[in-house]
Amino acid sequence: MQLKTVSAYNSESEAISLYIHIPFCHKKCPYCDFNTYAGMFGWRKRYIAALIREITLLGQALQSANGAPKRVCTIFWGGGTPSLLPATDICDVLHAVRAVFAVDDSAEITLEANPGALEYNRLDAAQKCGVNRLSMGAQSFDADLLHWLGRIHSPDDILTAAAKGNAAGFRSLNFDFMYALPEQTMAQWQDTLEKALALQAQHLSLYSLIVEPNTPLFDWVQRGDVVTASEDIAADMYEYACDRLAAAGYHHYEISNWALPGYECEHNITYWKLRPFIGVGAGAHSFWNNTHYSNQTEIAAYIAATHSEWNPAALGIGSIGGPVVERRELMAEELISETVIMRLRLREGIPLGWFQNRFQRALADVFPELRFLQDNGLLEEDNNDGESIIRLTQRGMLLGNEVFERFLSLQKN
Repeated sequence: MQLKTVSAYNSESEAISLYIHIPFCHKKCPYCDFNTYAGMFGWRKRYIAALIREITLLGQALQSANGAPKRVCTIFWGGGTPSLLPATDICDVLHAVRAVFAVDDSAEITLEANPGALEYNRLDAAQKCGVNRLSMGAQSFDADLLHWLGRIHSPDDILTAAAKGNAAGFRSLNFDFMYALPEQTMAQWQDTLEKALALQAQHLSLYSLIVEPNTPLFDWVQRGDVVTASEDIAADMYEYACDRLAAAGYHHYEISNWALPGYECEHNITYWKLRPFIGVGAGAHSFWNNTHYSNQTEIAAYIAATHSEWNPAALGIGSIGGPVVERRELMAEELISETVIMRLRLREGIPLGWFQNRFQRALADVFPELRFLQDNGLLEEDNNDGESIIRLTQRGMLLGNEVFERFLSLQKN
């Protein structure tokens, strides 16, 4: 099926999001496939200098013809463990961002943290530099499961981190927790959820354990040393969490994310709505003008690349060169599939009128299997402020991957 060319989504006035990748960790967890490195913190000063150079050059390249800086509406420090950085590094990088970008006064600025690697005397300084949201990888309140996961913190560290985060004055705290862990019981999961709710965090993210290739966990499973949880157990834990968090007043706004009203993660919504974002740092990804870009992953190679004769203003944003090592422009079919898959993760779904205006096609015309998915209880058509939307049902959220596979068919035809 051939579709019309889709114009770029960006405009001169549109704000972007900024992702800052910090690849350092005390220890790499056996299930983690992120671009992170343990035992390399000695590269920190050179890495921060490289980050500042990349931010400065990109910000200058994105300025309008009359020199106006590009607006930034969210900033997210991910990793790795960004909270390992001294507050002076965080402030220096944010100062560099503000020197070349117009950061909204109300911008959401998130810092990821490990409860076991959080130096609390740094929190006040980071908050004063503009960080207003703290996201912590708690994972479990069960000490044995934390040990199995390779985490360096204890259940008590989670409680301390919550107390210190609230005392520092962050406007929002998020905690990540994992379910469907090997040998995890429903009672353990229910206990973790109750203790998570007692934290009174504004945001909770719940993730099923995924066995990723090229991780120690993958090798353990392949050898039979670890038996993963069954799909039925994972489904029971997910459904229990949906019911319990709803009863506690949390809004289930994305497949794996719950928030008190008004505290949804604005940065991640940028990803799910396929809006433009720039990623800086080793292994960071960007999405700009319907094109995905990715940076050099190795720390030393990234630092060297940012200090080469690299000028994104001359090459064009996202051109191969400097730290950028991969560029993939989405064809019309790919862009439509990716838009549908990402937006369906959100409970607000896809406005049918918006889709037609964006792509000049009705969603049902592009995806003939839409009716099949509705008839089988995976999708539903609803009304939101007078506009028809398509969204996942509760069962569809549980079986999201099966639904998304159907929408990938457009790319394969």
